[in-house]
Amino acid sequence: MKALNFAAALVAAVIAVLATSIFTVDQRQHAIVFQLGEVREVIANPGLYFKWPLIQNVRYFDKRILTLDSAEPERFITSEKKNVLVDSFVKWRIIDPRLYYISVAGDEARAKTRLSQTVNAGLREEFGKRTVHDVVSGERDKIMEQMRQKADLDARKIGVQIIDVRVKRVDLPAEVSDSVYRRMEAERKRVANELRSEGAAEAEKIRADADRQREVVVAEAYREAQKVKGEGDAKAAATYAQAFNQNPEFYAFYRSLEAYRGSFKGKSDILVIEPNSDFFKYMRSMGHGSDKSTGK
Repeated sequence: MKALNFAAALVAAVIAVLATSIFTVDQRQHAIVFQLGEVREVIANPGLYFKWPLIQNVRYFDKRILTLDSAEPERFITSEKKNVLVDSFVKWRIIDPRLYYISVAGDEARAKTRLSQTVNAGLREEFGKRTVHDVVSGERDKIMEQMRQKADLDARKIGVQIIDVRVKRVDLPAEVSDSVYRRMEAERKRVANELRSEGAAEAEKIRADADRQREVVVAEAYREAQKVKGEGDAKAAATYAQAFNQNPEFYAFYRSLEAYRGSFKGKSDILVIEPNSDFFKYMRSMGHGSDKSTGK
């Protein structure tokens, strides 16, 4: 019975020793094995590993790409002495766990503080060399690439690699934005007024040209109408003349009938004329002819 208890205790002790001696490293992690507080080994490959219990311990560090995002936009000054608010973030990762542990004691918060100071100092320097237009659109990519290179050189000193530095947003402070917006609004109004003036001038030009073309068309139409009318009058006169030459008496009779029709067109028309005038010549002759035919 005592032998069984001893064996069970021995097995339990062995299991406990093995449990404290075996550790695993994930593919997303670096591992540093410490022996009595000193760095003994750095493990980068995933797998199952052994350590001495009690005298050795293991710390893990993330191998993945990490993000350092500024909590509040930083205020920088451009070459024009204008304040801008810059919101940025940094992508970084640990590439030398030993140096990382020695430099910042493996504390991620301390590493972020160091990187934030480095990036902000570099951005302040780069923004101080450029105008607002350059930092907003003109040279934004160039600034970010230069910042990545500079920050990476400093980050290597603590075992960290800078993957990317990105400026998310560049804004003007509220006190500056109002004046800028007012200036932009005034500029847009000036451009709009110029466009309206140019449009009105062009409209007047088009209307004047249309009026001129209308006058030309009307004049040409009137000239053509007068020409046609003149040709018609001439032809009518020629016809009348020909008819007159063929039978002057009939022509005179026809013209008199036209005069009678025009004179006595309305029932209320009054014509004061001597009965023996030439105007009633054919009426008198018609009356005499009637008397002769009736014998009256």
